[in-house]
Amino acid sequence: MLHFRTILTLIIALSSGLITITAFAGSGAPVAIAIHAGAGTISKEDFSAPLELKIRNTLKQAVQAGYQVLSSGGSSLDAITRAITVLEDSPHFNAGRGAVFNAEGKHEMDASIMDGSDLNAGAVAGVQNIRNPILLARKVMTNSVHVMLAGEGAEVFARANGIEFADDDYFFTEYRWQQLQKIKTAEKQDTQIQSEYPDHWLSTVGAVALDAHGNLAAATSTGGMTNKRWGRVGDSPIIGAGTYADNRSCAVSATGHGEYFIRVTVARDICARVQYQGVDLAVAADAVINGQLQDMGGDGGVIAIDPKGNIVLTFNTPGMYRASIDVNGNLAVRIYKNE
Repeated sequence: MLHFRTILTLIIALSSGLITITAFAGSGAPVAIAIHAGAGTISKEDFSAPLELKIRNTLKQAVQAGYQVLSSGGSSLDAITRAITVLEDSPHFNAGRGAVFNAEGKHEMDASIMDGSDLNAGAVAGVQNIRNPILLARKVMTNSVHVMLAGEGAEVFARANGIEFADDDYFFTEYRWQQLQKIKTAEKQDTQIQSEYPDHWLSTVGAVALDAHGNLAAATSTGGMTNKRWGRVGDSPIIGAGTYADNRSCAVSATGHGEYFIRVTVARDICARVQYQGVDLAVAADAVINGQLQDMGGDGGVIAIDPKGNIVLTFNTPGMYRASIDVNGNLAVRIYKNE
């Protein structure tokens, strides 16, 4: 079955007397997706076999859920939204249900999403009790004239737009609570304010995708840093730092020490290198993550995809939760660096 955009392209081509007709969403159009759930110091000794299996299965479930949207002709925006909601619903990742505690014992969450076809974007920062922050970020993109809403204002907007809330008990996990207690009792608290899963964990979830119409999209969601204070906001909701998508170059979602990712504008820098320097996506990602970011002392990584469906998973830490399904339908689920 031909999609509307394909039919419209055929009509225009025929009426203009063109010999070559381009079908944007005909059969065989490439689709691909990649997801991440955080980067950091990870080794097999950090997990029991059952926990590692649960994590891998959730990564697989999330990437397959997004790919199902793409393979059914759905948009890249719908695909990444679906994948991230699966990750946000899991207690194992620092986003949504598994979000870390701030210094007051609350959960403050951030998220963003961007459409590569028109550079439209939406983001939320410092929101509480939002079951799926990525759904709220998307509502900001589609139902408001703004790009980012924060705190109480974002929550008022959420209620007005039918976004689901959850009580504090939904977000409580014993692991995250003990994580907060450990940091609070540490001698040098200010040097240990970080999301740990395990102890040196820079956790966030994200997704990037290419759909059959040739459109790219990216999204990121996080609970931020354990024991964060003063309404701290990292890179995840900042367009150009933690999230960026442009059909002319690439789509990127980042995970890592947000302060550094903001300073380097990691996501936008990678796409700009592809667009203006004409370098391969892998070269651009490596130059930013293992070059500029690392030189500043920043840890973390990115997932990225270009208009041809090439997927890049680049990080400068011992591991990164990640999964992908490429244009050939090949599924990969990995945690450690050398997998």
